[in-house]
Amino acid sequence: MRPSNRLRWRLTLLYCLVTVVSGAVLLIIVASLNGALPDRSVGPPGAAAVPPPVPGLGREEIPEKPPDLTGDDFPDEMLVVPGIALLLMVPLSLGFGWLIAGRMLRPIRTMSGSLQRISGRNVHERLALTGPRDEFKHLADTIDGLLGRLEVALDGHKRFVANAAHELRTPLTVEHALLEEPLIDPDATTESYRANFEQLLAINRHRGELLESLLTLAGSESARDEGEPLDLDEVVTTALAERSAELQRHDLRLQTVIRPATMVGDRMLLARLVANLLDNAIHYNEPAGAVEVHVRGIDGHVRLIVANTGAVVPPEQVERLFEPFQRMRRVADDGHHGLGLSIVRAIAVAHAAHLTAQSRPGGGLTVELHFPA
Repeated sequence: MRPSNRLRWRLTLLYCLVTVVSGAVLLIIVASLNGALPDRSVGPPGAAAVPPPVPGLGREEIPEKPPDLTGDDFPDEMLVVPGIALLLMVPLSLGFGWLIAGRMLRPIRTMSGSLQRISGRNVHERLALTGPRDEFKHLADTIDGLLGRLEVALDGHKRFVANAAHELRTPLTVEHALLEEPLIDPDATTESYRANFEQLLAINRHRGELLESLLTLAGSESARDEGEPLDLDEVVTTALAERSAELQRHDLRLQTVIRPATMVGDRMLLARLVANLLDNAIHYNEPAGAVEVHVRGIDGHVRLIVANTGAVVPPEQVERLFEPFQRMRRVADDGHHGLGLSIVRAIAVAHAAHLTAQSRPGGGLTVELHFPA
């Protein structure tokens, strides 16, 4: 028996069993009803049952009374023919059951064949099952939705790998040039070597930060079940204290509304989330701009808002900023790789938080997160 026909055989046997059992029950009901019926040939008490006269026949030619087929005189031979017919129905029901099961399972075979042909190269294809809106059509539509989500995830993964390779290849090219420059320059001095080495150290530091960001991004997406009670207001206060000098250096005004906010989460990841939001608000701000931070517990949730002034962000570009390696503007060797907000979103998803971002009319961005308390 082929594994692909197991379900078909099961349905066939089920159809046959239902047919046979139904016929047997019908025979039992017929026999029971005939045994329970009253004997209609018996007249009133004390009266003899006399058959009515037949015109044209003498009294001596009155036909004999037909045999009583009700009551206890019901002959068992009357069940033989239906019993034989029931036995003949067994192979017929098997044949019809096999055909019906094959017809019912045909959409599943069609979907299985289509799914076996879909791979990473043609994940854009869909089952597109036609027919009435039954369970098979609903299943096919559900699989098509799953394939669509897989296609989006696969495309995002390809873009992420390509962008990561580009971000890692660029410093390698610069490092190669810095190492090669003093070797091909016969007049290279100690000062030139030192300057090149300082640039190499800076590039190496930036590349280490990139790798750390990539590891954080990967780790935050798999840290859904880890957590401990913590005060998000303390995490925000610590992050602001660490960036007070940078805020003064950029001449930025800090406006805070910090209230107690207790939640459950990973302290290290949440500290990274807050740090990335603050760094983004500082780096993409304008001179003498402002940074607003609000944190409080409200309505069974913990709300965190980080807003900043700065260049105008087109509303249609806001969602793109939360994709890896996406920035509003690129500045060479600025130490930013476009992973900050993507890490924020990954950490928010890991903590079942609702994240929204809006561009401000006068310029800048507002990021709001709602964490379960």
